[in-house]
Amino acid sequence: MANIRALVAGNWKMNGFNASLEMLDELASGLREGTASTCDVMICPPTTILAAAANQVPGSGILFGGQDCHEAEAGAHTGDISAAMLADAGANAVIVGHSERRADHGETSELVKTKAEAAHRAGLMAIVCVGETEAERRAGDAVKVVSGQLDESLPDKLTASDTVVAYEPVWAIGTGLTPTAEDVAEIHTAIRENLIARFGDDGAAVRILYGGSVKPANAVELMGVANVNGTLVGGASLKAEDFLGIITAYRP
Repeated sequence: MANIRALVAGNWKMNGFNASLEMLDELASGLREGTASTCDVMICPPTTILAAAANQVPGSGILFGGQDCHEAEAGAHTGDISAAMLADAGANAVIVGHSERRADHGETSELVKTKAEAAHRAGLMAIVCVGETEAERRAGDAVKVVSGQLDESLPDKLTASDTVVAYEPVWAIGTGLTPTAEDVAEIHTAIRENLIARFGDDGAAVRILYGGSVKPANAVELMGVANVNGTLVGGASLKAEDFLGIITAYRP
């Protein structure tokens, strides 16, 4: 197995205004004190403050990402943001296929694939999200559902440097419910096997993040699971203390 550097990414979702930029100063201060030297750290704020956030903490090593992008580079798409625009605003990456986009906006895996391809054309890392609902898990279809989403959502050509997979069981996002370490290991192992079968050495090196009610209290256990190469954090990423508490799961 490749030596994979972990990624801890915070998805602020539709939260965070200019006042929230103060959190970045706290986060940067904690990182400068050596809180985490063995993982990459990323914040994905709302697009309205992405450029300001990217300019807030120069030299901190914090990466920045968008929360979604349109599949086209430009055009008559009122209210949408292209991957190229995100890159111009200072983004290093963009989340595509988050379960809230799939559910709230009816996004299909085929559309997610085109968005990931658009991210790559813009020079951005695509963080491709997959995950099953509670009903699908209860039916014993979790691996089948996630594998199908991978097959249809990932570009035919990718590298370990331009793509990250984020597994977020839909039923665990913002609910306080968390899969057991064994549940997470089962899905992450299946994801790794899928990636290797399709992409070979790059598939072995793609980072696989876990997301879903990750907190400082459970981060060490979850981040210690085989094939978990970091986390996509929701609510806990809005407070520097909580986010740093999760990052410390990778403290040497």
